[in-house]
Amino acid sequence: MVKETKLIHPYIPNSVPEVKAKMLEEIGVKDIEELYEDIPEDLRFKGKLNLPDPFPSEYGLKKHVEGILGKNKTCQENLSFLGGDCWQHYVPAICDEINQRSEFLTAYAGEPYEDHGRFQACFEYASMMGDLLEMDVVNIPTFDWGQAASTSIRMAGRITGRSEVLISKSISPDRLKIIQNYCKPVVDVKFVDFDLKTGQHNLADLKTKISSKTACIYFENPSYLGCIDDQGKIISDIAHKQGALSVVGLDPMSLSVLTPPSNYGADIVCGDVQAFGIHMQFGGGLAGFIATHDDECFVSEYPSRLFGVTKTAVEGEWGFGDVFYDRTSFHGREEGKEYVGTAAALWGITAGVYLALVGPQGLQELGQLILQKSQYAIKKLSEIKGVKIPFQKSPHFKEFVVDFSGSGKTVENVNKSLLKKGIFGGKDVSAEFPELGKCAVYCVTEVHTKEDIDRLVQALDECLN
Repeated sequence: MVKETKLIHPYIPNSVPEVKAKMLEEIGVKDIEELYEDIPEDLRFKGKLNLPDPFPSEYGLKKHVEGILGKNKTCQENLSFLGGDCWQHYVPAICDEINQRSEFLTAYAGEPYEDHGRFQACFEYASMMGDLLEMDVVNIPTFDWGQAASTSIRMAGRITGRSEVLISKSISPDRLKIIQNYCKPVVDVKFVDFDLKTGQHNLADLKTKISSKTACIYFENPSYLGCIDDQGKIISDIAHKQGALSVVGLDPMSLSVLTPPSNYGADIVCGDVQAFGIHMQFGGGLAGFIATHDDECFVSEYPSRLFGVTKTAVEGEWGFGDVFYDRTSFHGREEGKEYVGTAAALWGITAGVYLALVGPQGLQELGQLILQKSQYAIKKLSEIKGVKIPFQKSPHFKEFVVDFSGSGKTVENVNKSLLKKGIFGGKDVSAEFPELGKCAVYCVTEVHTKEDIDRLVQALDECLN
């Protein structure tokens, strides 16, 4: 008779019963449930998790996971036109080479005695971003644009002593949820309509809603729907007239061809540097930035790290390190104005490498190329029967909305048909913006050739007609 043995879970450390018993004895606990006494009974899961049995061998597990990963459909094997705040740009090999260096990749929050150039790399990144944004101060990146926007709004609330933000309804719904969650304790979110013909702000609605309670107007340019708003100066003036701040969110790649918001009155600028040498990575390659002028009342409200240059103990030598460290929650957690945890410094360094490699002229040429290609795509797609391009009265950069209402098909149907042809269609925003019809946000960047765009046009024509 074969003796039955109980399986010891190969993935969970210390799952051997004897080891667990010894650990409980060591800390003076008879049952592991005693460790969870503070958790209410109704919140504890009492059943058995619906998980498959573990693979006892490493080879078996590896083969199983590779089989799952093999189901992924990537932008390497497919032609992608997905838009919506995470974009496919070309990533120069040197970006991956540098960000994989151990002194950058593994450094979590290193101090000068263990720093091998990371502080200088962060400083150089912030300097180049400052040049691009025409701002003086740029932080070490936060998790993403959503956090950067939320922090910018909370900064505005502290600076003005007010508790309300006005946001256009054309904002990304995902980013809006982050802002609402992050700002809920201290700042109320109020909405401003956008013009359904142009995609730009409805200035009349904005003027009726701004008040002495408004800390800031937060608007994005280009917007989530791809529209470039030429009313930036007017919006900033409306904010300033009421004693509020102007906070602008953007894709910094657009500044290769557009005027920086600092030129039309923005007090705080934020966004995401994902376009600068960072792979999409299932939506994880994101890093939010915040930028302001060198004004102490603004700088003192940054909760995240800022790097500057300073003299060292050696005469004539310069070093790099934290600026105004007392303002951070790292310095005084109980008195911190706003807590910021892990930053995305690695992506800041990567963006710095990208900016240094491409340079000002290269960035301008890149932006012009993207403008030309996106305009070509808009023109060709609008010629397809059943397809309409909303907001054609407004200029676009990189992203634009495509409406399939005239075809009688949903975006989901269209995208499934395109996928069979090896093409990722646009991001479905039909549920997010039902007033726009059966719409999707499409994205065209420098990676798309004329042949790629023509292939999309032909595939859509075949799907719809």
